[in-house]
Amino acid sequence: MDRVNIVHENFLRRVAAQDFPVGLSGGDELTGEEALSLFKSQVLSRALDLQSRIMQKAGQGFYTIGSSGHEGMAALGHALRVDDIAFLHYRDAAFQIARAEKAGQAGMMRDMLLSFACAAEDPTSGGRHKVLGSRALMIPPQTSTIASHLPKAVGAAHALCLARRSRPQHAILPRDGIAMCSFGDASLNHATAQTALNAAGWTSVQGIPLPLLFVCEDNGIGISTKTPSGWVKASVEHRPGLKYFEADGLDMFAAFRAAQAAADWVRKHRKPAFLHLRTVRLYGHAGPDVVTSYLPRAEVEADEARDPLLYSAGGLIASGAATSQEVLDIYQDTLAEVANAAEEMADIPRLRTAADVMASLVPPKRTWVTPNSPGAEARAEILGSDHGQMDQPQPMSRLINWALHDLMLEHPETLLMGEDVGRKGGNYGVTQKLHARFGPARVIDTLLDEQSILGLAIGLAHNGFIPMPEIQFLAYLHNAEDQLRGEAATLSFFSNGQWTNPMVIRISALGYQKGFGGHFHNDNSIAVLRDIPGLVIACPSTGADAVGMLREAHRLAREEQRVVVFLEPIALYPMRDGHMPGDGAWMDLYPPRGVRTALGEIGVTGDGADVAIVSYGNGHYLSRQAQHDLADAGMDARVIDLRWLAPMPEAALLEAIGERPVLIVDECRRTGGQAEGVMALCHESGLKRVARLTAQDSFIATGPAYGATLPSRAGIVRAVVDLLNS
Repeated sequence: MDRVNIVHENFLRRVAAQDFPVGLSGGDELTGEEALSLFKSQVLSRALDLQSRIMQKAGQGFYTIGSSGHEGMAALGHALRVDDIAFLHYRDAAFQIARAEKAGQAGMMRDMLLSFACAAEDPTSGGRHKVLGSRALMIPPQTSTIASHLPKAVGAAHALCLARRSRPQHAILPRDGIAMCSFGDASLNHATAQTALNAAGWTSVQGIPLPLLFVCEDNGIGISTKTPSGWVKASVEHRPGLKYFEADGLDMFAAFRAAQAAADWVRKHRKPAFLHLRTVRLYGHAGPDVVTSYLPRAEVEADEARDPLLYSAGGLIASGAATSQEVLDIYQDTLAEVANAAEEMADIPRLRTAADVMASLVPPKRTWVTPNSPGAEARAEILGSDHGQMDQPQPMSRLINWALHDLMLEHPETLLMGEDVGRKGGNYGVTQKLHARFGPARVIDTLLDEQSILGLAIGLAHNGFIPMPEIQFLAYLHNAEDQLRGEAATLSFFSNGQWTNPMVIRISALGYQKGFGGHFHNDNSIAVLRDIPGLVIACPSTGADAVGMLREAHRLAREEQRVVVFLEPIALYPMRDGHMPGDGAWMDLYPPRGVRTALGEIGVTGDGADVAIVSYGNGHYLSRQAQHDLADAGMDARVIDLRWLAPMPEAALLEAIGERPVLIVDECRRTGGQAEGVMALCHESGLKRVARLTAQDSFIATGPAYGATLPSRAGIVRAVVDLLNS
């Protein structure tokens, strides 16, 4: 007999014999009706776990990680309000079921079975994943709950408080709500969990409101690795800025009492708290996991003897809320009901085509009521001394700064956040004066942690804000890739477009810094970005383009709910000259308000028929210089600026190239760079004469050799000559 059947038979036998675990707390926090309702939620969670395994064996289900042993979370589902946003652990089916019951929402059993079956009508993911979640129940679905959702829970909690000051038009969270996130004891050790706990404490110690409840479901093991006894409490109990609560999560009465106390404390004080619930894991980790292969049988049997359903049944019987026969009837009837409902899943439609699967990669557009633009006087006042300089050509850094001023002035939902973006004004002065002019609630100096920065942005976006987080350098993004790839960019996909987190991530990026950096501050790899489906990647090369594209990026986030990465070439921030020193040719006038560079709109300079040079960022700057040199040598080039790296503007690019030979200039590395995509497009479109000039597959050196591995003005000229002579 496998462990699943052993747990099942133990429950039937022990209830019939009224043999229950000792240590029941009881209490009058729950009425008999409430306790009975919670027990039914727990039993339904258990029955669904059992049925998922049956469905998998029959080829009707595909993933069986379950909630058995964690049914105490039903108490938390009852303790919190239905409109308290909850980011759940994957073992929290009982929470969702109990919340649905509290909300009077029927059909949760069928909804979860549809998820097990990866059915196209699954209301959570549309058949893309077995995942907990519900728009109606304020539960965003999670694709991975190894703590990656904790930073955005911090952001959501912060969003609750910011919305009290100025409520975004698409806000969904109540003014007096709280945020909750749950996770396992093993996940507590993950860097992302420590990031979130640290950020929450750091925020709380400063007196900044943050109504967030962390819930650790401590079953004592992570897959096969045990958590040291007492580790969770020892590591969290005395953390600064964090109130600690604990309870036996096996006992729904004790769990409810602690959950109610913790939630009330968070709601009253608007500060973060940590609820430590001791649970047990039944059936092993997931699927065919044979728990006795790595744990002694005696330990497994001891855990099974602590079945939370036995605690609940004993409490119900002791309080007079139910008889033992009524408990058994509820259990057996629920199993039968779930089994009957599962029978209809055999022939249920599932996603079949690539188009079906990809339908939710791009979020749905939303209605956005554009507020009246501030008048000229208000704008002049907010811009201060800068206003009188806007009729003069300026470098990119200043133009971006003015664009940010206008976006924040016109759209109160817009928030900036990042390391040193506030009082200092950024490493390169791009966000100067914004903190003083718009205040610390809208220009947020964060702690030095990229995961926290992106998590904050994701959570803020959940409540209608348009966050514009800044990552100081492209290389720093690697510290938080999962927040972008695993959280922000996947949310629409795995929620069937029901949940989104629109934002514009500004990154000081790329190489060619002469006096600073090396590879850490001159990172020239965007491969990790190009690999993320649905992501918009923008990279301007001129100040005017930077303004127009930033306005479009903001619109894409605001109206189309897109996640946009905006790469700002560091070396071009201060650039003034074009072809020769002192010509001032690379400065631009500030584009009039309302002028945007649309997604997919490329830049074209020259109509030369000899060659098309395709590039972006610093590569475009160098290509324009090379165009000048080529003209002096009698070769007429057309220079094309991609501007938008993803989705790549394929049709516009091919039209601009025409029948010309093509040189692709890519300042990023040969492997994984944008040139790979452009070259593939050219070859697949039948263009015969195509070459590329890329950076070497190397890190960038500090000092005079900063450009040794990168394309150069002279190198572009040589590459064109070689192409035309080939």
